[in-house]
Amino acid sequence: MIHERAIVHPGAQIGKDVSIGPFSIVEDNVTIGDGTVVGPHVVIRNHTHIGKENHFFQFGSIGEDPQHRGYEQEPTELIIGDRNTFREYITLNRGTPDHAKKTVIGDDNFIMAYVHVAHDCIIGNSTTFANGSSLAGHVEVGDFAILGGFSLVHQFCNVGAHCITGIGAVCFQDVPPFIVAAGNSAEPYGLNTKGLRRRGFGDERIALLKTAYKLLYRSDLDFKTAIGAIKNLGMQHEDIQCLLTFLDKSERGIIRR
Repeated sequence: MIHERAIVHPGAQIGKDVSIGPFSIVEDNVTIGDGTVVGPHVVIRNHTHIGKENHFFQFGSIGEDPQHRGYEQEPTELIIGDRNTFREYITLNRGTPDHAKKTVIGDDNFIMAYVHVAHDCIIGNSTTFANGSSLAGHVEVGDFAILGGFSLVHQFCNVGAHCITGIGAVCFQDVPPFIVAAGNSAEPYGLNTKGLRRRGFGDERIALLKTAYKLLYRSDLDFKTAIGAIKNLGMQHEDIQCLLTFLDKSERGIIRR
């Protein structure tokens, strides 16, 4: 399954039923899990660890050195889970030694062409990155989030679970879970109702989240008072807990109108 014109270092650990296309390069200290497909002209750098049944299309740069002025060839990692799809010309960088020391991508993500994921990012599960979307360093993206084409996320920002950004959105602050964000600079445009329904959210859950959204963005309450009002909706609700946890850990503040 390894093409005769691929270059695979003897120190790489290659699982069962792995396919590696012509002119691809796999360096030392690389792990590739069972059933993974690596297309032609893909470079997988050292200290990259890839799970099972991933698919890398042609011309990807996987686990390259972080684009960071202070990096001096220290051993850092890129860790990728299972069943992810990485389309053409993506660039995924390893972590930096002064911070997390690793970039982490979870399971079942769909990463389209020309996407860039910088150092020390953490991506959850089942996300979608449309063509040309990019993350600066130290960005966290929650489960089921969707980044529209050419969306940009500033360093140290967080993108919440189940949210969606419009094409060309530029996020200089955190994007709370469950919402629609668009524009440069990105602003909130309501609840991601269609996306939530596709994922099985019922009317009751959506109504509760709409109330929380209105308290956060459509009331005259200041931020702290809005947080208190959202808590009163019921801390026992999983979605309210998700929203409050995100807001509590926000350091850059959330996008506003």
